[in-house]
Amino acid sequence: VQLQASGGGLVQPGGSLRLSCAASGVTLDYYAIGWFRQAPGKEREWVSCISSSEGSPYYADSVKGRFTISRDNAKNTVYLQMNSLKPEDTAIHYCAVGGSYSPRPQDYNYWGQGTLVTVSS
Repeated sequence: VQLQASGGGLVQPGGSLRLSCAASGVTLDYYAIGWFRQAPGKEREWVSCISSSEGSPYYADSVKGRFTISRDNAKNTVYLQMNSLKPEDTAIHYCAVGGSYSPRPQDYNYWGQGTLVTVSS
């Protein structure tokens, strides 16, 4: 199983980015997908997840209303659209695959390598 996260970069405050998580070796239809992030010197933080069956999205309070998670099962890819970015969103963002949607990292079995998002003027 491989998860390839991409789409990170440098953006000014208020800007937008769309992260992608492309999977191989696993069919994402059957799994929940989570996005997490880790800033320097901080613990890994849950950002969002989407359930396998109904595709219901869930968000951390810190990103609710600004981020949108979605999945394209035909492309075996999950996206995280990030709008109104703030400096505190700066972190390496990781996608992960698990059996059920959860905010806990330990509930996810496979992880991507991460993509760096930097929000700075």
